[in-house]
Amino acid sequence: MKYLRRGSGYYIDIGASEMIANNTIKLHSDSGIAAIKPHSVLLEDGNELPADLIVYATGYSSMTDWAEMLILKEVTDAVGPCWGLNSDITRDPGPWEGELRNLWKPTAQEALWFHGGNLAQSRHYSRYLALQLKARMEGFRPQSMTPKPRP
Repeated sequence: MKYLRRGSGYYIDIGASEMIANNTIKLHSDSGIAAIKPHSVLLEDGNELPADLIVYATGYSSMTDWAEMLILKEVTDAVGPCWGLNSDITRDPGPWEGELRNLWKPTAQEALWFHGGNLAQSRHYSRYLALQLKARMEGFRPQSMTPKPRP
């Protein structure tokens, strides 16, 4: 439920955690990458690390944060948070009775839709999202499905 409420606390370990713990997989996060070479990584601090494989884990932040950086803060303030189940979270525009907030449905900002989640959710909900977009392109726009901007 934590995954649905906050989009966090979700991790399926298929062996990587143990490999990190026993140092089979090494992590480095103190310095940025200056260059990637055929068998190593040159760091901005001048160190060079041998590497068979590089996973550039950029971290996780909310869709709301990304939208704010890509669009405008005023738009994200009007739309409200993305993700989260039900309406018991601060500044939640609700009501989202059993639905994830602002995902796979119209938002308070005209023509702004959010699509996200894990692979299973993306596969499942992409059809519903596409059908809703197609319906609007064909002129079908039910009033009850168009949210109003938040006060």
